[in-house]
Amino acid sequence: MGKRDKKDEAPASPGPFNNPFAALSAQREALPVGPPPPVPKAKPEPKGPARAVVRMERKGRGGKEVTVVEQLGLPAAQLDTWLKALKGGLGCGGVVEEDSLVLQGDQRERLPALLEARGVRKVIIG
Repeated sequence: MGKRDKKDEAPASPGPFNNPFAALSAQREALPVGPPPPVPKAKPEPKGPARAVVRMERKGRGGKEVTVVEQLGLPAAQLDTWLKALKGGLGCGGVVEEDSLVLQGDQRERLPALLEARGVRKVIIG
């Protein structure tokens, strides 16, 4: 019983747990003021093609639907980068055929938002 008596004599803590940072909250007002937040720069308008024509076709593809993006007016190297970005954003396959991008499936509803985000000013759906 002697051991139980010693446990009861332990000093009571101020709260349910000991907060090591409690003394720092009183010193918060004494801290120096930091530098002002940086002013965000206006993002320049993304430069891209003036327009793109988006259409769906099945002809000559064994009945499979594809979405064709035409009239972008981009060089071949940029067409490859655009195709990779669009395929990743839509989760579909695709290929570059001459001056157009061919994406698998009917993507006419989802594609205009991605094209406008890449800087196309006018998207025509046909």
